[in-house]
Amino acid sequence: MIDIHKLYLLKKFSKKIILISCIFLVLVMIINLIEEANFLKESNTSFSTPILLTFLNAPSLLYEMFPFIFLISTQFFYIEIYENREIDTLKQFGVDNFSMLRFISFTSFFFGVLIISLFYNFSSTLKNQYLKIKNDFAGDKKYLAVITKNGIWIKDNSSEGSIIINSDKIQNNFLINTSITHFDKNFDIKKNIIAKKIDIKSKNWKLFDVIVTEVENVSKKYDRYSLKSNFDLEKISNLFSDLTSLTYFELLKLEKDYKSIGYSIDEIKIQKHRIYSFPILLCIMTIIASIIMVYNKFKKNLLLNLFIGIFFSVLIYYLGNFSNLLGENGRLPLILSVWFPIVILIFSSIIGIIKINEE
Repeated sequence: MIDIHKLYLLKKFSKKIILISCIFLVLVMIINLIEEANFLKESNTSFSTPILLTFLNAPSLLYEMFPFIFLISTQFFYIEIYENREIDTLKQFGVDNFSMLRFISFTSFFFGVLIISLFYNFSSTLKNQYLKIKNDFAGDKKYLAVITKNGIWIKDNSSEGSIIINSDKIQNNFLINTSITHFDKNFDIKKNIIAKKIDIKSKNWKLFDVIVTEVENVSKKYDRYSLKSNFDLEKISNLFSDLTSLTYFELLKLEKDYKSIGYSIDEIKIQKHRIYSFPILLCIMTIIASIIMVYNKFKKNLLLNLFIGIFFSVLIYYLGNFSNLLGENGRLPLILSVWFPIVILIFSSIIGIIKINEE
């Protein structure tokens, strides 16, 4: 059975997290609403559309803010505990600085598990709907690419009609074993192209070992053949880059599909490890905020303590971006680029944790 003082701390800490989360949610929605309204200003749509897009995108944006929400929530938690002198009462129950830190950090870890189990999947589902609606207003909405267990499928458009492309897999910058069907504007087949290999580095595709079949069933073979497309390797890769719009189970399915066609699963691995590391990151942010507040003991200006917290939030944000950059440049293994900032933060916090009871 949980102790009364622990239940009290849990309730107080939870209230702070909910309050700060609500504040951040309102701020995120206001900023996002302005961005969506600006994006749709050229389109012929009602004001309800940017509002809908904002509501669909806000949970995903809030998820990204949770590490900083937990840091600031922890600071306000300590502010209330010290200002109301509740810390003196808690010490009578044997609650010292270290035991309080241990309790709220474990609480943060538990909340992190709940967030990735429930909130993440909820926010990614809404994000998926957000991207579908927003794609209707994008300039290149007529183009589509998907990856399934049957390979990669691309719907392209030309001035003469539509093009459906199906390829077994992507290997480096090549499509392997590809079938390309041209349709006119009435969706009647004009010709079919089969190529063993296609270089898609640029939008001027270079086809190798090609068989072209016209409407009259006349086939011709070519060693090389050229085709102009609206897609290149970069654009195809970007179409699958927003993995935050997929639930964890959809990520697993997509990983299986990628493997079946030889497409790189590095981005999926990174996204999965970001999910795995999320509860640990929330725990570390809580520890950092606790160290800041306990060491200062409000001997300095209260606003200065909050400024220090915000400064650390920004520092950690850029540390994460720097680590991701090292991963993209090959200076760090991709998975290590996710965990490297967390390992740095853990070692940076150990010194403060060791001496926290001396304060």
